[in-house]
Amino acid sequence: MSVPVADLQQKAQWVWRETLAIHRRAPETRLASSLSAVEIYVALYYGGVLRFDPRQPLAAERDRCIISKGHGSISLYPVLADLGFFPLAELQRVCHSGSFLGGIPDPVIPGYETVNGSLGHGLGVATGMALGLRCQGRQEPSVFVVTGDGELHEGSCWEAIMLAGHHKLDTLHLIIDDNQISMLGFTEEIVGLGALDQRLASFGWECRRVDGHDCLALQAALLEMKATRNGQPKALIARTRKGRGVPGLENAPLCHILNPKAELLDSLLEQNP
Repeated sequence: MSVPVADLQQKAQWVWRETLAIHRRAPETRLASSLSAVEIYVALYYGGVLRFDPRQPLAAERDRCIISKGHGSISLYPVLADLGFFPLAELQRVCHSGSFLGGIPDPVIPGYETVNGSLGHGLGVATGMALGLRCQGRQEPSVFVVTGDGELHEGSCWEAIMLAGHHKLDTLHLIIDDNQISMLGFTEEIVGLGALDQRLASFGWECRRVDGHDCLALQAALLEMKATRNGQPKALIARTRKGRGVPGLENAPLCHILNPKAELLDSLLEQNP
């Protein structure tokens, strides 16, 4: 699906608000991690990047999208509901008894491909999917995977990066939500990733950087990456702000595990009807 270019940022603002509303009803969800990725999901699903059919979420010719930072994808729930993967009314029941929308998503949710609880596995699964599709002689479906920068502290990610580069998996696209904060603080103070684009390039990846809150820049970069078949897996490093737009949460070192007060959320929702 593709919406007019002028509407992408408006969609992002709606998704941002709906994410706040979900967290207000279900405070066990991870708000800061979800807010940094809003525009990434909007560009992927509304920007004409992904090929999908909400009526057939597992259609053979779909593009695969692995949300490896599962805890940080509550902001994808409104997108999937809006696109018809499941009813919008389900957003009112996140984390409630009987709902399939939990704090950590899994494939029971239409539109999710994998179990997304333990970090560090999504890139390996996506690499396997891209390699498997190639072995089947199917070069059309693209495979996308969204990770956080803190997730790249996991060694399994680098095993997948090496494998993808070695096999020249140019249908594989890694999107890094580069918000510079992991669970216990700033990533550079825990395990510095340094010149991440250079590190990825050393393993045979094509890399580019983009403002992760600019829907149009994200859309353009993702479409260009998808159209390029040059024997290199692709990585898009999207610079974002964790907890974007929420005072006291945005860019706070421990925002990953902080919950804003209900009064603040109510005020933000009232200001953004």
